[in-house]
Amino acid sequence: MLSVNSTPQDSLSQPLRKISGGNGAKRPINLGAAAGCAFDGAKVVLQPISDVAHLVHAPLACEGNSWDNRGAASSGSRLWRTSFTTDLTELEILMGHSERKLFEAICEIKKDHAPAAIFVYATCVPAMIGDDIVAVCRSATEEFAIPVVPVNAPGFLGAKKLGNRLAGQALFDHVIGTVEPEDCGPHDINILGEFNISGEFWLVKPLLDTLGIRVRACIPGDARYLQVASAHRARATMVVCSSALINLAQKMEERWDIPFFEGSFYGISGTSNALRRIAGLLVENGADAELLDRAEALISVEENRAWKRLEIYRAGLKGKRVLLNTGGVKSWSLVHALLEIGMEIVATSVKKSTDDDRGRIKQVLKEECHLHDSIAPSRLYSTLTGGKADIMLSGGRTQFIALEAKVPWLDINQERRHAYAGYEGMLQLVRQTYLAIHNPIWTELREPAPWEQHRDANIREHGEREPDQIPLQFGH
Repeated sequence: MLSVNSTPQDSLSQPLRKISGGNGAKRPINLGAAAGCAFDGAKVVLQPISDVAHLVHAPLACEGNSWDNRGAASSGSRLWRTSFTTDLTELEILMGHSERKLFEAICEIKKDHAPAAIFVYATCVPAMIGDDIVAVCRSATEEFAIPVVPVNAPGFLGAKKLGNRLAGQALFDHVIGTVEPEDCGPHDINILGEFNISGEFWLVKPLLDTLGIRVRACIPGDARYLQVASAHRARATMVVCSSALINLAQKMEERWDIPFFEGSFYGISGTSNALRRIAGLLVENGADAELLDRAEALISVEENRAWKRLEIYRAGLKGKRVLLNTGGVKSWSLVHALLEIGMEIVATSVKKSTDDDRGRIKQVLKEECHLHDSIAPSRLYSTLTGGKADIMLSGGRTQFIALEAKVPWLDINQERRHAYAGYEGMLQLVRQTYLAIHNPIWTELREPAPWEQHRDANIREHGEREPDQIPLQFGH
């Protein structure tokens, strides 16, 4: 087990075990990171816990580069969107005052904001000068009587994916299991790796509420500290983004015997399967078997209603070709959702996907050539200008490739403005895809510009000439 006292070598060398379906054979998976730094990855995972003050122990730039870079939504406190940093200077580093400054910062946050807890992020500079943030956090916890949690993920440890894992480790070591809830029940679940981007979790929670299933902790999207601290009393766990928090699910299964599965709320069948598996795991762990019947009844009603509402978009999307440039859970779950509505997948990127994610895509697409570890911008552009795709779904960084190629584009990464999870989310995804493809602006863009039309008319009338040899024409 990793601890916050582990060396960087320990963190990088320890294999992450992967358990298929929660009870399958154990095998190592690749921890190779795609991009970013470990600190950034840890901050991405933990910052959406909304009633916590997130204090970055570093020079100012670290906090500035990582603050609020995802579109997670919260229904509670706005404290998580407040930026806290010790803003270390050269003088404090040279004089050995950085630990004292950290302690004073914790004191100030406690006094001014009264958070449920304070998460303290170690970054490269304090890690290299040997600051003992674990000891400082321990002293602050005793002094101020609130949880002060060290997150030992300095950027030089590795890339973003490793930081995701270290964030889960910090929750496992210092938060989960520290509060005993008084209202435990047989229908309590955890959802891990759900970030509530644009409020996606809020489209799914009503379905669970209808079934009487309580989400004890959704980590990290729209989470509260006490929910996370009592997550060890859930009866089952669903892992949405396996590359981020699968290690946490594994450790919770080992320590508290909470079974888990990897699933998705994207697409109609994906949402239905997730509801079935949640109900199944709860029944296996003590819930009344009648829950399975209620789940099937709800699925039947919701699927019928969703398909009726999707019918108006089917004809306009059937056979349209999609180029997916994303990663992680979306690389396979969106593929399945788009195929459901009758669209074709030209290619999908699996750069940030786990081995299981890749396996799921292969099962759906059946052809290896559709998978790409990374699609270069030049290849994206040639694919789009070559007429091989009718729309590209990707993040904002590649939108201008599609726009330059005059091909419709839809944002499906963390910066997106629309929620695509659940049955309602599927309707929104299909609607936005339809609107993007059939927007009349694309026809206008693909037409020659007015001056190009005039030039072509002159060439037809006068043949190829130098511009100064073509007679001027007025009144057109």
